[in-house]
Amino acid sequence: MKSKLSKLMRLFLMAGILAGSPLLAYAQSDYPNKPIRLIIGFPAGGSTDIVGRVVAQKLGERLGQTIVVENKGGAGGTIGTDAAAKAAPDGYTLTLGTTSTMAVAPGAYSKLGYDPIKSFSPISLVAVTPYLLVVNPQVPANSLAELVTLAKSQPGKLNFASAGNGSTTQLAMEMLNDVTGMKMTHVPYKGNAEADLAILSNQVQVLFGSMPALLQHAKTNKLRALAVGSAKRSPALPDTPTVAELGYPGFEAALWLGILAPAGTPKPIIDRLNKELVAIVATPDFKAAMDKNGADATSNTPEQFASLIQNEVGKYGSIVKKLGIKLD
Repeated sequence: MKSKLSKLMRLFLMAGILAGSPLLAYAQSDYPNKPIRLIIGFPAGGSTDIVGRVVAQKLGERLGQTIVVENKGGAGGTIGTDAAAKAAPDGYTLTLGTTSTMAVAPGAYSKLGYDPIKSFSPISLVAVTPYLLVVNPQVPANSLAELVTLAKSQPGKLNFASAGNGSTTQLAMEMLNDVTGMKMTHVPYKGNAEADLAILSNQVQVLFGSMPALLQHAKTNKLRALAVGSAKRSPALPDTPTVAELGYPGFEAALWLGILAPAGTPKPIIDRLNKELVAIVATPDFKAAMDKNGADATSNTPEQFASLIQNEVGKYGSIVKKLGIKLD
């Protein structure tokens, strides 16, 4: 009797699987059939938001669906990233992950609500942006060397802004302080946009921020650019030297941005999105939009992106530990 029941149960199970498979396959082949949400863990107007909105527009055009940008700022981008991690893995919620949210946060937060490796299915990078060291024009420093001298002459008096505790804008400046011996007071804001406004109004004097949000201010001399954190000079500001060439060899600070989905999102959907993003990043329009903001258009495979995240978690984890940064 038990044998017959077991056989019947196996038959019912197989029937269910066979019946469900076509439906699942149809659902994925029909993707997307409704608007997609793109969660950005920072307020509107900042560097991450600028890149994210360009990606949303281009991706929506290729998919034939609206990409709704949802800004969820706070806690260095981790609030929005956590919300994305807990969303249904159906391809209708994506997030724009950054060096800050995916590589720095794990070492800086002891109670992070997501795991950058286990909680997401990486899709593709979209851009890499160098960090740009700027000061308010009222600061009497026209070079990095002059800023170092000024900061050392009055430890803690100069304030530097960041996009929030644990953000890469904080970490980049802390790294620079570490190698130069400067001591400044950290003033965290809720995103790049607020940090930019603070330095423009001279509420703070220094910012080592992502280039997309600062480039136009630097070009119009509303802010004074002293150095870039990338290994090579940026074509957007060819006359601005790198930190490395100014006497600090090996120094590098850059922000990468990429699209991820919640872990468990079906592979056919991940592959479709990767295909579209790679195509978008290769277009002259997207490259021009990134160049305009001082970013390099960059794409890769889901596997390459996953490997990058894993390596960056280790790299920045060591830096955070060395600097003793703890955010909770």
